[in-house]
Amino acid sequence: MSCCGKVICSGCYYAPVYDDQGNKVDNKKCPFCRTPPCDSDRETIRRFEKRMDLNDADAINQVGCFYHAGMYGYRQDYTKALELFHRSGELGYPKAYCSIGYVYDRGRGEEVDKKKAMHYYELAAMGGDAQARSNLGMYEEEAGNTERALKHYMIAASAGDNDSLDCIKDMYSNGDATKEDYTTALQSYQTYLGEVKSKQRDEAAAASDDNKYID
Repeated sequence: MSCCGKVICSGCYYAPVYDDQGNKVDNKKCPFCRTPPCDSDRETIRRFEKRMDLNDADAINQVGCFYHAGMYGYRQDYTKALELFHRSGELGYPKAYCSIGYVYDRGRGEEVDKKKAMHYYELAAMGGDAQARSNLGMYEEEAGNTERALKHYMIAASAGDNDSLDCIKDMYSNGDATKEDYTTALQSYQTYLGEVKSKQRDEAAAASDDNKYID
């Protein structure tokens, strides 16, 4: 949420909201701080920048993404984006390190540097970022380090990364992983889905493909 930085799943956003008297209230407002939704890009920017002034790491990373993509009225500026990613990462936001890894991995504003990309993916993965962990698995698999790749994929799959589960399935098909490896990965992935599954999320997914949380 741009107002307070809290994360809400599609199920909770879609579900009706009731007050303590059982009356249905306007669920378009933020369920955490009850702030109405933004009505313009300018208002979105104002909220993010207000949080940035308070050293909100998530907001800093988000604005970095805006600069990187040239969104919400920000000019595309890879240098500024990288600066904000670093600032966010230093404040303890793992996803920002994944963003830095992507910059060096794809050469978006910097020369391609796989060594640096891997370093920042490692920082993000140690902070719990599943996408970064999956990327490390791909790096190791490309280098022929299948055992290390499998370990990364297993961790990412248990955190709900569907791509990593597919990679383990492919490794099993190629003989680089055992049936037990794939079964364990599938079970841990299904456990994750069971933990996040809810009636509200299913209703949200049925209402719009944008709300899908199970691939």
